[in-house]
Order: sequence, then C-alpha cells, then structure tokens
Amino acid sequence: MFLPVSEKVSTTKARPSRVAAGALLVFAGLTVVPTTPARAQNFFEELFGIGRAARPPQPPRNVPVQPPPQQPVDPAAPAPGDGAETRPSVPAPPRQPVVLRVPAEDNVAGQELLLNGLNGSLKIERNGSAYTALMSLPGTKISQPTESCTVKLNGGKPVSLSAEGRAQGVSRFSASSAECPLRLEILDGSVLATPLGSGPACTFTAADCETTPSGLWGPGAASLIPQAGEFDTARGVADKAVRDNYKIMTQRSRGSDVRPIVQEQAAFSSDREQACRTYAREGAHGYCHLRFTEARAIALATRLGANTATPTASNTAPRPRRSRAPVEGMNPDAPGAEPFADQ
Repeated sequence: MFLPVSEKVSTTKARPSRVAAGALLVFAGLTVVPTTPARAQNFFEELFGIGRAARPPQPPRNVPVQPPPQQPVDPAAPAPGDGAETRPSVPAPPRQPVVLRVPAEDNVAGQELLLNGLNGSLKIERNGSAYTALMSLPGTKISQPTESCTVKLNGGKPVSLSAEGRAQGVSRFSASSAECPLRLEILDGSVLATPLGSGPACTFTAADCETTPSGLWGPGAASLIPQAGEFDTARGVADKAVRDNYKIMTQRSRGSDVRPIVQEQAAFSSDREQACRTYAREGAHGYCHLRFTEARAIALATRLGANTATPTASNTAPRPRRSRAPVEGMNPDAPGAEPFADQ
C-alpha cells in the first residue's frame, strides 16, 4: 500500500526536528556549567577523571588519637605544685686548668748536662741561695766551617746566674756573659737555653769558634732509653694537659683574642719539632718532646691564673709501653749534628 505524497513529505521533515531536539538537550546540559573559569575547569576535571577523582582516597579526618599509657602514680608522692619541692637548675662549674708538677729550682744542681744529649757541657751549682754555671759550648770554626770546636763560657770560670722568677711557671735564670748572654729555664732533669743576643749564634772571635747554644741540655741517650716507657706515659698526660688548658684559654677569650692563641699553639708544635729533631735518639725515648710539652702545660696553667704550687694531674704512674713508630729526621748519636733554629 503506498502513502500519499503529502505523508511522505511530513515523515522526511520529522527527522531533522529530532536531531535539533538532541542538540537542544546537549546545549541545555552545557548551560548548567557555571560560567566562572575556575568552576568550569573543576567540572571538566571531574568529567574526564583528571581532577580530584584521579586522587587516591584520603583517610578520614578527626580520627581520635590514642593517648600514651599512664605511668603508675605513687600515692605517697606529692602532686605537682602541691607542696612538692622544686630545685632550680645549677649551672655546671667552669672548667679548671690542669696543673702539672713544677720542677724545683735545684733539681739539676750538680748534674752534667749535654746539648741535645750529644756534646758540650752544662753544670749548675748551688751555694746557699746563689747559683752558678759552668758551660762549654760546642760549635764550628769560623775559618773552617767543616771543623768542630768547643769554647768555654767566661774563660772556664763559673758564671753567676740571676734569678728572673717564674713568669712562665718554671724557674728562670739569666747568665750575663759578655760573649754569649743566655736565659736558662729549669725543667725536670734538663735546662732549656735561649740566647739573649741579636741572633741564635754566639761568636768567639779569639777562639775562632761560632756556637749555637740554644736548645735542650739534658742527659745522654744511653741513660734515657731504659726509661722510655715512663716517658711515654708522662707524655700522654702532658699532651692532655696542654689540650685542656688550651681549650680553657680559648673559651675565656673573646673575638679577636682567640686568633693569637691559636697561632701561638700552632707555633709551639712547630718549635717543639724543630728543637727536638736533633736530640740524640729522640725517636727511641721521646725525652725532649716530653720536657717541652710539660713546660708548655705549666706555662698555660700559669697564664690562666692557676695555683701551680698544687698539682692537679700526675704523670708518674707507669703503664705498659706502646710501640713507637720511627720518627723521620731524628738525629743519630753523631757529633757535629746540624744545629736547630732559635726558638
């Protein structure tokens, strides 16, 4: 059966009207989107799964936290603030300097000491409260520097020693000889000599001899090696005393005063190595390093105002000797050793 021409036309026209209706529905849905840019962006992020929908679920908030277990309370103990005794915190007392035993003035009286334990001769004598010294200084000939020589101070006569107190903790004496004025610091079993002239050397033109008497005058190596274990123990105590006193001094200083102290401590280590490198068999016994370190510890304690008459550390307790590595540059027992620089 065929439809009339008019009905066909109406059916064909109905299809575009359905498409238009669908478009109106999509347009109507889009008109619901907020007009502000931020809300529109949130809408499309949720629509395509790139916004909060793509984030993992967050745990619920305001979850109650379980309180820590309570410690049992002693019923006899007073409650806080209810008659309980409160003690204010007491600051720690300031650190005190470490004081080593100061050598006596006459501990070397009557002993014959050698420069670097090698050659020369120094003998201090006491007569009541007066002290004198007999010295023979080793050196080299002025006309022949390769040849050694020895000259007696003050023509071989005793030189009077003038006491200079204990400015650096240990006793000091000065020998006002015209040819070679010296300062002598009395250490334990040894004497530290320092020229008071314009340079480290003393020249004796008449004897054709130039000497360098600065350094440590002490016993020979043969008598020191059997005591190497005791010296090693004492060296550890003295090193610790120097470090502790050095730290106290830097803590008490302020600002620009710290830098000179640091430089002085570094110079001490260098001077000790320079002075002790020519002591006979120093690598086997360490005697020179020990005496220099003890003198440094005493000097720092004196500058810190400590009472050096009452030692607070003892370096006499023996302990097993540990193995000592050989020290490079140590001078062997040979006469004519290279003199060290002025300290």
